[in-house]
Amino acid sequence: MNILVCISNVPDTTSKINFIDDNKSFDANGVQFIINPNDEFGLTRAIWFQKNNQATVTVVTVGDNSCEPILRKCLAIGANKAIRVDCPPLDGFEVASQLKALCQKEKYDLIICGRESIDYNGGMVPGMLAQMLQVPFITNCISIEIEENDIKAKREIDGGIENLIGNLPIIIGAQKGLVEESDLIIPNMRGIMQARQKSLEVVEPVKESSKSSIEKFEKPKEKESVKLVDPDNIEELISLLHKEAKVI
Repeated sequence: MNILVCISNVPDTTSKINFIDDNKSFDANGVQFIINPNDEFGLTRAIWFQKNNQATVTVVTVGDNSCEPILRKCLAIGANKAIRVDCPPLDGFEVASQLKALCQKEKYDLIICGRESIDYNGGMVPGMLAQMLQVPFITNCISIEIEENDIKAKREIDGGIENLIGNLPIIIGAQKGLVEESDLIIPNMRGIMQARQKSLEVVEPVKESSKSSIEKFEKPKEKESVKLVDPDNIEELISLLHKEAKVI
């Protein structure tokens, strides 16, 4: 079985976020980047298939050479090889188009994307890629079992869980639940050393224009100061909730 895991390079949630060029560009200076958490859940499940189903796991990202440390970490976790498409990920359509071109060169039985990335939370790429490749797509996936060419999957829906059956090839949108946080693999020294010997291929992008552009970034408004009310002054509390907070 041939598995492709799509990886996003995202800022650590503890990093301080700033913008430059009149708030039109993200300032990456001093920012620590990590594997998108939803992608890491998917990668961990792929490594399980590698160990139990003799699968080959390839990781891919669309971006410049600043993404390579993340790909090396994926290799240290256990991926067999890595691919970097050498172009900036300007929008979801362009990323999906680059992945489509890659998937047309080599057949993948299972393509795992994160349900969404934690930087832009667009959730567009896996659905677009499924449409471009004309293969089934399961998002919010919290379980997948594979036996030969048949799959059984579960996904979260409003108010419950949906059970699905299907066949390979298929694309899934991974999230927490596909594996638990306790199952995530921390690279050991042996994995890190082996990662240096594994293939990290850089491929040229196909010519494809993005369909959207960023006009401006805005930070959330700073939180206002907290007003403390005497617990015996119920009338003032009700007045503040009604006139200022406007929740009653």
